[in-house]
Amino acid sequence: MFIKYLQNRVLLIPFILIAILSNQIKVHSQSINTNEVLLNTKIDSIISILTIEEKIAMCHAQSKFSSAGVPRIGIPELWMSDGPHGIRPEMNWDNWNYANWTNDYVTAFPALTCLAATFNPDLSKEYGVSLGEEARYRKKDVLLGPGVNIYRTPLNGRNFEYLGEDPFLASEMVVPYIHGVQQNGVAACVKHYALNNQEQWRGHINVEVSDRALHEIYLPAFKAAIIEGQSWSIMGAYNKFRGEHCCHNQILLNDILKNKWAFDGVVISDWAGTHNTNQAIHNGLDIEMGTPSNKNISKRYPYNNNFLGLSFLEKINTGEVKEDILNDKVKRILRLMYRTTLNQDRPLGSINNKAHSNTAYKVATEGIVLLKNEDNLLPIDTHNNLNIAIIGENAKKSMTIGGGSSELKVAYEISPIEGLKKHFKNVNFKFSSGYSSNANEAENYRLNNEALSIAKESDIVFFIGGLNKNSSQDSEGSDRQQYNLPYDQDGLIESISEVNKNIAVILISGNAIRMPWLSDVKTVMQSWYLGSEAGNAIASIISGEVNPSGKLPFTFPKKLMDNGAHYYGELSYPGNGETQFYKEDILVGYRWHDTKKITPNFAFGYGLSYTSFDLSKINSDKKSYSSTDSIKISCEVKNTGTLKGSEVVQVYIGKKNSKVKRALKELKGFKKISVNEGKSKKIEIKIGVNKLAYYSEKKSEWNIEKGEYIIYVGNASDNITKELKITII
Repeated sequence: MFIKYLQNRVLLIPFILIAILSNQIKVHSQSINTNEVLLNTKIDSIISILTIEEKIAMCHAQSKFSSAGVPRIGIPELWMSDGPHGIRPEMNWDNWNYANWTNDYVTAFPALTCLAATFNPDLSKEYGVSLGEEARYRKKDVLLGPGVNIYRTPLNGRNFEYLGEDPFLASEMVVPYIHGVQQNGVAACVKHYALNNQEQWRGHINVEVSDRALHEIYLPAFKAAIIEGQSWSIMGAYNKFRGEHCCHNQILLNDILKNKWAFDGVVISDWAGTHNTNQAIHNGLDIEMGTPSNKNISKRYPYNNNFLGLSFLEKINTGEVKEDILNDKVKRILRLMYRTTLNQDRPLGSINNKAHSNTAYKVATEGIVLLKNEDNLLPIDTHNNLNIAIIGENAKKSMTIGGGSSELKVAYEISPIEGLKKHFKNVNFKFSSGYSSNANEAENYRLNNEALSIAKESDIVFFIGGLNKNSSQDSEGSDRQQYNLPYDQDGLIESISEVNKNIAVILISGNAIRMPWLSDVKTVMQSWYLGSEAGNAIASIISGEVNPSGKLPFTFPKKLMDNGAHYYGELSYPGNGETQFYKEDILVGYRWHDTKKITPNFAFGYGLSYTSFDLSKINSDKKSYSSTDSIKISCEVKNTGTLKGSEVVQVYIGKKNSKVKRALKELKGFKKISVNEGKSKKIEIKIGVNKLAYYSEKKSEWNIEKGEYIIYVGNASDNITKELKITII
């Protein structure tokens, strides 16, 4: 077909171009050329023979999850898939119904809140590799993830898909994730750029935030994903920023992303996130996805009327828009294709294998956070003959379905109760859901009484509750309506505590919750959405087969008003229906709690172990540093307990008497280390002085303030072992 095309148009093409085309861009057989100059030459050669109509078609969807190639010269389509912790089931061509294939079962990896809680960048790389292998096997070219929107409020229904409240932690975890995915020839599409920090009114809410908060809190993880991770694509957010939708926003996409960060990849809209043809053309969008189609055009190709479709074509044909603008979009798309679907050296991928299950299990066990363990209720000896009551709907409820675009169709999912029964052969388990997310008041009353009855007769109660993937819980499209547990679980836990004091609460959620019953229970474990290996991971922690080492990636406030976004009232969250103002500014999460001296239930970076650790010999290599130096913090970590375990040493830095508003301290380095019982290990954490810069709104650039700084070293934001003073000269 390609040769016939050349024969028909040979008089229109210079002979030199014929040579280039015949020798260099036989797209069916050529492997990717990493030389950027030659690659650009190839791309220019292709663009020169494409019609305007063909180029326009590449800039918008052709189906729910694909954009067009150019069949006549062998340029393939681009196929995309949700989501950040597993490959979504196949969808129909032109509606949101599932296609009901029988070969799209996948491994469910733990949600990204769990990954963040591992504080383990090496494990994030392994996660990305495994996920990329499954995407590649499913013939996906673009993976719509990871999500790095900052955890601003515990009511955001989509927090479970993100990497927590701290921009440094999110940055450190997202880079290896992207590297892992993309080594499979699958593009990561980091999302949702930017300020998509709530689901309520997400399609139109206008976010007003200071430049400092934008650059210091909400953009760093995106910047790291682009500059260090070299993400090949990025997805715009639904919301507006300073009056323009983020999917075609001059400041975010052109000024920052493509100019300041020199992004050479593709900007993809969130589905139906495009609203204006002129802005879509000029403000940085490259591929428009998900816009509702006009069914009258055609059965198979109903997307030409998208904002980057016929109206874009008309503006090119009339000369209102220069073709160079179109060509830039197509160049980016072709570059993405050479990295993915035109890269014939990329591996074939794999799916649902033992290695992927092992990765899912490791992430789950390393991410589970032990929050409280009074009287060492856990771990439970698997050989003891105990009567244990398992109470709570989440003990059996599937957590891989629901929740919006990240729901999965899994090859298997081990529920918590299955995992416990598998691990504890000698235990007599009795189960009652205790409540139902779908039952009426009378039915829940019966379930409550049933739960109390078995609790009275048991040695220990495992209450396995929390949130779920229903609407207004942890789910895309809606925010939570309350900070308390739903379905009156709080009342049920308090009632159980009156008949049995040995209660371990295992919370399955992607969000912080209020805990009015905290003093009434002995153990609290934050277990996230753990994917296929959920039950095995929970049982391994409860049994002591694995020593917990997870740390909270966000703060658990005692009450909702203790959170900075909520402290300032409705105009700060959720807004007035049109606009919201981030009034807490740079004081997000632990920054707010530390600076305002508000004690949380559980602090950022907090997490217990079955063993104990001592941090000592904490020192900096020097006392004064220039702006080009790196600060080296050394520390000895001793395991003072009787079990092998892992600790996360965390380094925070603050500036006293600063000329600008600052948080008391900010995370600037961390290291997870495994230490045998009774043994010690030395670690070193290096922090570039440039990481201490603040964003100057006057100069619109980063500025390092000279003077005295305090280095805080500990194992949680509220548990600092030693403070060091240094000077920046």
